[in-house]
Amino acid sequence: MTFSGPRILLTAPAHFECVSGRCFFVSIVSPANNLLPTSLPTDNNPMRQVERIPARGTQRSMTTSKNDNKLRWKRRLQSLRFRGKGKPRPHARRTGVESIQSRPIADWFSGKAFSIVHRSNLVYNTCWEDPRLDREALELGPEDVVVVITSAGCNTLDYALDGPKQVHAVDMNPRQNALLELKMAGIRSLDYEDFFQIFGQGHHPQFKRLLRQALMPDLSPFARQYWEKHSNFFTNPKRSFYFCGSSGTVARICNFYMNRKSGLRDEINTLVDATTLEEQREIYERSIRKFFWTGLMKRFVGSDTTLSMLGVPRQQRQQVELHFGGGITEFMEHCLETVLTRLPIHDNYFWRVYLTGSYTRECCPEYLKEDNFQKLKDGLIDRVSVHTNTVEGFLKSTDQKVTRFILLDHMDWLSTYRYPLLVSEWQAIMDAAADQARILFRSGGMKVEFVDPIPVTIDGKQRKAGDLLTYNTELATRLHAVDRVHTYGSFYIADLNRNGSAS
Repeated sequence: MTFSGPRILLTAPAHFECVSGRCFFVSIVSPANNLLPTSLPTDNNPMRQVERIPARGTQRSMTTSKNDNKLRWKRRLQSLRFRGKGKPRPHARRTGVESIQSRPIADWFSGKAFSIVHRSNLVYNTCWEDPRLDREALELGPEDVVVVITSAGCNTLDYALDGPKQVHAVDMNPRQNALLELKMAGIRSLDYEDFFQIFGQGHHPQFKRLLRQALMPDLSPFARQYWEKHSNFFTNPKRSFYFCGSSGTVARICNFYMNRKSGLRDEINTLVDATTLEEQREIYERSIRKFFWTGLMKRFVGSDTTLSMLGVPRQQRQQVELHFGGGITEFMEHCLETVLTRLPIHDNYFWRVYLTGSYTRECCPEYLKEDNFQKLKDGLIDRVSVHTNTVEGFLKSTDQKVTRFILLDHMDWLSTYRYPLLVSEWQAIMDAAADQARILFRSGGMKVEFVDPIPVTIDGKQRKAGDLLTYNTELATRLHAVDRVHTYGSFYIADLNRNGSAS
């Protein structure tokens, strides 16, 4: 069946219904709290509103047509950014949970695109959180039980070097866990030179042989299958592993652009080897600001597609724009400028690997340094376990009391139409946490306003999460200022106090 009626702007998910041979658009609206329904409502559902717009061949009054046009333009104008420099979008003027739930339709469609990327890809090929900050904040000891979201597994191995009792790496994406499993298998079975060539250089011509002969026995069935299929991530001499996966693809596109800008590649190579901040600032002002941040590159890095490939959902974009008036692109430009002009670059392995495709032995994650590799091989690696699950699902399945939680920035992902999942996750955290447990989390926003109001039940009593958390704001502020990644708006260190003494 084909439809050739007038063009109609839809502001909610819609489908067609045919009644007595005539076809109508049926739009679905959300309930008052702006949460998008996950499926089409049934006929007896009061959420259903049917706007019957006749198909071609039915007369419509001129007045109705004009009203429709006015409404259409009004909706379009409301979705545009104000033209004034630095002014936020209209929906970003409000604060708290209400403001971040104010665009459910856009959230829903963007969430679908984000899910497609994450459902079938290795998203993170390296961790994008600075563990040097975390280890100072966590103060790990031999009795600590740690839960961390896996990501690329680098930081999981970093925490294990402090000798906690157990480190549980949890991730919904089995490909992320497969990467950590590969690193763990390499620590157990390879010598340091082969291990560093694989994960330090991002390329090893004999990777397939090492995979079959040494690494396979320590991998889960899924990880075996995944790395057999994707062994080319490490064997392609023209493409580093760190230019693979969805975030790596974005890095590869940026490097392709820089390689074709006259002189920019040489300047980048000089920059990553700079030894003083003055030298860094000179190179940035002379070349990078002018030649990298072009209109084309700003549009590329600011698109929802690119951000999804980097693991940044629309909810996190909203958290940034809630408090940063210049928008996500200006925020990213500000972050990169800070990293390259105000923080020493000589040990910043996070940006080095994406600017060059590899680490050096002096500038790399701690697990890639020879002495630490040997410590892990000598037994610390056995304290790491991997779980393909949600944080909530894992916490409900374990009998261990957890003393340290590293939640990364994933709560931003749940802060809009998945807010009920965030509530149930925090209940699971409260149930599994030991007394005086410490919780670390980050956000793209400058201030997180959705955590403290979360309702939880403690000892049979309804409480708010914020009443049970004591924030170490002074330490978090000091550490956040020297974050080598520097792409998060805020960083939080909170101790759980079941008696309820928030600060």
